Amino acid sequence: MLQDVHVLPTLPHSLRAVHLLMVSPPMTPISVYIIAYNEAEKVRATIESVRWADEVIVVDSWSTDGTADIAAELGARIVQVTFKGFGDLRNQAIAACSHPWIFSLDADERCTPEAAAEIRAIVESNEALDAYWTPRRNYFMGRWIRHSGWYPNYRQPQLFRKNAMRYDQKPVHEGYELLTAKPIGHMKSAIWQFPFKNMAEVMHKANRYSTLGAEKIQHKEISMWSALLHAKWAFWKHYLFKLGFLDGWAGFVIALGNFEGTFYRYVKALEIQKGREWQAPTTPQNLL
Repeated sequence: MLQDVHVLPTLPHSLRAVHLLMVSPPMTPISVYIIAYNEAEKVRATIESVRWADEVIVVDSWSTDGTADIAAELGARIVQVTFKGFGDLRNQAIAACSHPWIFSLDADERCTPEAAAEIRAIVESNEALDAYWTPRRNYFMGRWIRHSGWYPNYRQPQLFRKNAMRYDQKPVHEGYELLTAKPIGHMKSAIWQFPFKNMAEVMHKANRYSTLGAEKIQHKEISMWSALLHAKWAFWKHYLFKLGFLDGWAGFVIALGNFEGTFYRYVKALEIQKGREWQAPTTPQNLL
């Protein structure tokens, strides 16, 4: 005969539900925000990769290609923000999040199942820090990039408590301010990033980012020679010192893209400084 067996009495359905909630406390809710602009080809896969989250917010800047419609169809909440720079965009994204933990994704990123499981484990841990770096594995020109500065390719901390950080107001390559005394942790599981659909998108992003970056450095002393020297350093930094040559032709293209983006960023800043001096004449004049 079995001894010391304790059997719960039969409870009404509502009481059983309360009992189960007491035995299994609910998981800590997580918000995911995704920033996007004209990303109709990418945003569906990005949202699908975070369907495990308690809230998915797409922060759109008035896309014209149906990005917001696709996101809404998948159940995401849409927040429209006029673009004034990526720092401002991300701060508004944080403000829109409802839950105590936030995971940040861009439209060209995908959360892997391994990363999702690690995120859940972190937020449920009593020893969790307040912010975490997330490694990113980039795919470009038919291969995973292992060097060239593209792995682990941390950007700002992507997993953090809502009140643990904020972004500065730089228009591009925005920084962040940590609002906690705790150190930043490191996730082990990587997410995926597909930064460019094709070479045309490489050139388009280089043009856009060099324009935004020029605003950050327009106060510096710049010449065509300094623009060239900065561009040459950008190439060799990625191709040689960050072992881009081990990534084959993809590594060369990455380094060359950094050369061009850096060169045009400085030339555009110089153009701002020159002002009317570099503008086309409005009246006929002797050009010789």
